[in-house]
Amino acid sequence: MMTTMHAMVLERAGAPMRLQERPLPEPAAGEVRLRVLACAVCRTDLHVLDGDLPEARYPIVPGHEIVGVVDALGGRVGELRLGDVVGVPWLWQSCGHCRFCLSSSENLCDTPEFTGCTRDGGFATHVLAPAAFCLPLTASQAADPEHTAPLLCAGLIGWRSLRAAGDRAPVLGLYGFGAAAHLIAQVAVAQGRSVYAFTRPGDTAAQQFARSLGAAWAGSSEEMPPEPLDAAILFAPAGELVPQALRAVRKGGTVVCGGIHMSDIPSFPYRLLWQERRLVSVANLTRQDGREFLQIASALRLRVSTRRYALADANTAVADLRAGRVNGAAVLVP
Repeated sequence: MMTTMHAMVLERAGAPMRLQERPLPEPAAGEVRLRVLACAVCRTDLHVLDGDLPEARYPIVPGHEIVGVVDALGGRVGELRLGDVVGVPWLWQSCGHCRFCLSSSENLCDTPEFTGCTRDGGFATHVLAPAAFCLPLTASQAADPEHTAPLLCAGLIGWRSLRAAGDRAPVLGLYGFGAAAHLIAQVAVAQGRSVYAFTRPGDTAAQQFARSLGAAWAGSSEEMPPEPLDAAILFAPAGELVPQALRAVRKGGTVVCGGIHMSDIPSFPYRLLWQERRLVSVANLTRQDGREFLQIASALRLRVSTRRYALADANTAVADLRAGRVNGAAVLVP
């Protein structure tokens, strides 16, 4: 019987992750243990690695886009059974009793726990998760963990950002065309929206990738779109893009900041915000977001672009993501 597991451990911010052998953990009441089938690498993992998130605890095992199979049960785990394949997202658990949890806003919980940030995550062979926060997968999603893993954060935060952009936004700009944008662009196109993709200057590969997924236009983030945008979503964690996006949206338009961390927003003239333009942020996710989006992703049969890495190559995957060498999502497969 297996008694140990392996994990890529981040001892402190700024250090490389190191592969460690650890005792196999036992789930407490309300928890399940998962054997990790795949874990995608998210830009938020970079912020954990760099020490940008004050809530992060070290040492930590990063990774919060997990697909795993239940291989041990604690007590009181509801309907989950051994052998079930489920998803584990960024929100590891919320308290359930603060004003936000009681008003269907568990994403704003006062005392949350976050996978791969305050609780060990999925850059490992095994992980613990609260049964109540594991997300159900369709049969096709469970059968393809590599292409399902990016849905669990890139897809979910993209979905929440798209909803924040509003239904009355037929012309949509996406700033930063990576894991999240390449998924939500497909949803937006399926909804009948025109999608304009903004990439790093000179990144013609990402621009071509965006056009291949249905974008009506793709260009540099320094350019203005061919027509005013109804809404823009910023996935790139670059605060200097906020004034640029405000310039690009029409009167009454919305700019959505979709990242958990962003560099400082520079000062800008009030006229960019005037005429009822709105600047809003999206924080975390709810379980309802997860259930909704996973059903939509299954129905639309989204094309999920991935690059596979072995668990021991997590540092390489992170470096490739940071340098913009990954079209779509990097995924660790133990």
